[in-house]
Amino acid sequence: MLGILTFIIIFGILVLVHEFGHFYFAKKSGILVREFAIGMGPKIFSHTDKEGTVYTVRILPLGGYVRMAGWGDDTTEIKTGTPASLSLNAEGQVTRINLSKKQLDMTSLPMNVLTYDLEDTLEITGLVIDETKTFPVSHDATIVEEDGTEIRIAPLDVQYQNATIWGRLITNFAGPMNNFILGTFVFILLVFLQGGVQDETTNAVQVTNDGAMAAAGVVSGDRVLEIEGYKVSNWADLTEAVDKATADISQGDELEVVVETSDGTSKTLSVKPIEQEGRFYVGVMPGLKTGFLDKVTGGFVYAWRSATAIITALKNLIAQFSLDKLGGPVAMYQMSNQAAQNGIEDVLMLMAMLSMNLGIFNLIPIPALDGGKILINFIELIRRKPLKQETETYITLFGVVIMVVLMIAVTWNDIMRVFF
Repeated sequence: MLGILTFIIIFGILVLVHEFGHFYFAKKSGILVREFAIGMGPKIFSHTDKEGTVYTVRILPLGGYVRMAGWGDDTTEIKTGTPASLSLNAEGQVTRINLSKKQLDMTSLPMNVLTYDLEDTLEITGLVIDETKTFPVSHDATIVEEDGTEIRIAPLDVQYQNATIWGRLITNFAGPMNNFILGTFVFILLVFLQGGVQDETTNAVQVTNDGAMAAAGVVSGDRVLEIEGYKVSNWADLTEAVDKATADISQGDELEVVVETSDGTSKTLSVKPIEQEGRFYVGVMPGLKTGFLDKVTGGFVYAWRSATAIITALKNLIAQFSLDKLGGPVAMYQMSNQAAQNGIEDVLMLMAMLSMNLGIFNLIPIPALDGGKILINFIELIRRKPLKQETETYITLFGVVIMVVLMIAVTWNDIMRVFF
C-alpha cells in the first residue's frame, strides 16, 4: 500500500509541475487556458476564475492535464441533432451552450443543433420547435460538456496557433523547464537532509554504521592518513589504497590504518574489511561540506550529474535500442515501492531523478512531445510563417501513434520481466 501511495504522489507531483509550466506561460502569452485538471476521470469539484479558466479535481489521483484553446487534442465537437439548451443575453447573443443534462437552466432555449462555428463566425444554428434559427455566440460564451464541465469556447484570437511564436515557444518549453527546476530543488533539499554534500577532495570520512571502520573506533570527521602504508589525501587515494591493500587478503584479515582524530591526534588501528560479493569494504563514505552555499551548490551539481547521466543513457539507447533499457509505469511503481521501503531520502532521490528524466525525455524532437512542438516552432521561425493547422495536426497524430505503440511495448515488456 505504501508503494502505491508513493507512486501516486511522485507521479502526480511530476505531472502537475510539468503541466503548470504550460499553464502559466500559456496565460502569459494570451492563450486561453480552458481547464487545469488535477487527476483524471470524472470531475468531483470545479471552480472558474475571472479569466474563464476552470480548475477541476477529478476522481483518479493520477497526475493531471491542461487544456489550452487550439492546443493538442483540445476540440469542441457537437454532433448534428444533439439536443442543447441556449442561454441568451439581452442582445440576443448566446452566452451558454448546455450539452449536458446537468446544470439545467429552466429559462434557457432548447435546440437541436444543426451547424455551428465557435471559432470564426461565432454562430450556432439549429431547430427550435421545428423552425431553423441561427444565433450569434458571445466571444466569452461557455459550453457545458456532456460530463457537466463548463468551459469557455475557443475563438481563433485566443487559440494557441494565434499566439506569438515566442509565446508558443516558451509555452512548450515551460513543461520540461519546470521539471528541471523541481529536480534541482529536490536535490538541494536532499543535500540539506543529508547534512551536507560529499567532499571528495579531502581525506575526512563519514563512517557507516556497523562498518569495519566503526568497529575499529573511527568516527565521522576523522581523517584517514594511511592504509597499509599507502598515503591518503583525498577520496580517490582512499579507494585506490583500499583496492591495493585488499587485493590479496582473505575474510578476517586485518589492515593497518592510520587516522587523525578531530583533536589532531594520530593513531594506528587494526581494521577488518568486510567482504561483499567478492570485494572488501571498510565502511566509509566521503566527508561532508556543511556550509549553506556548499549545500546549495551541491544540489546543482547532483542535478547536472543526473542530467548528463540521462543524456548518456539516451545516446546509448539510440545506438543500441532495446526495450530492456526502457521502463514504463510498472517499472516506475517498482522503483517507488523500493524507495518507500528505504525511507524519505530514497523517495526524494527517485523523485529528483525522475523529474530530470521527464524533462529531458520531453525535449526529444518527436511529434506529440514538447520537443516536437519546439522543433515546429523553430521551423516556423525559419519559414517566417506558421505551418497549416491541418499539417501540424497530422504530424502530432503521427507522433501520438509512435508514443502509444512504444508505451504499450514497454509496459508489456515490464510485465513480462516482473511477473514471468
